[in-house]
Amino acid sequence: MLRCCVLVLLGALGLHVAAAAPIELRDDRGVTLTLAVPPQRIVTLLPSLTESVCALGGCARLVGTDRFSNWPAGVGTLPKLGGLEDAQIEAIVALKPDVVLLALSDRVIERLEALGLKLVVLEARDHAGVQRALHAVARLLGTPAAAAPVWLTIERQLADAAARVPATLRGRRVYFEVDATPYAAGSGSFIGETLLRLGLGNVVPPALGPFPRLNPEYVLRAQPDIVMALQRNLAEMPGRPGWASLQALQRRQTCGFASAPYDVLVRPGPRMGEAALLLADCLAALPVSAASAKPGAGSR
Repeated sequence: MLRCCVLVLLGALGLHVAAAAPIELRDDRGVTLTLAVPPQRIVTLLPSLTESVCALGGCARLVGTDRFSNWPAGVGTLPKLGGLEDAQIEAIVALKPDVVLLALSDRVIERLEALGLKLVVLEARDHAGVQRALHAVARLLGTPAAAAPVWLTIERQLADAAARVPATLRGRRVYFEVDATPYAAGSGSFIGETLLRLGLGNVVPPALGPFPRLNPEYVLRAQPDIVMALQRNLAEMPGRPGWASLQALQRRQTCGFASAPYDVLVRPGPRMGEAALLLADCLAALPVSAASAKPGAGSR
């Protein structure tokens, strides 16, 4: 009754009450989600999406994440709901989320939709994808203007990182290992694009895809100038059949990263500029090697 009287009074005064516009968001499946109001209970099933929500000011709205989400520190106290292969359906439903953010590769998309949950599916594989995902999450949160400053920070950090890389390393070809199987970050991945911004090359061409599984012989034939990997994987590389012959290992032209900084490197989200700075710091600390002064030396 009171609301009705207020509306009548405003109408009599010639004033108009503007209803909040619904949020419409088209995800990476091409599916459009419509929400009457910004979601207040959000579940994320990918670390980069968790980080994006928090970087855009929505951390307090998270009610659960995947098991790998560990940044910012506060998300560690949230319920952990499995991963891409084993997301805990019942636990997700029990949290009564307004929306679930997850990746294209997540196996539970159809099951969650069948249970009536609203989903936004986002999976960034390159820099443009990261920017697109940030803008999508910002719109979802009802704060579309929040994405621009986050992206500008990433761009500034990328530029700062590029300025730190020694000129003698320009054009060096990198093997960046994302898994000891081995899987590598190709030229077309967000990691490959960051390496390119730093003035480096990549032993994995775009034709092989963003994150291809390689035959170990491929790496041996490529003879990368620089090898980058998780520290424990880098330490065991000389023990792989034939890999002791990699000149980058012999010359200590390597960047090995502990788990926490490695997480930053392999997550396509708001810390991508920080990742570039980590790479630049390692490159600047590489020992000078006369034998490897020429980019691509020893590769055939």
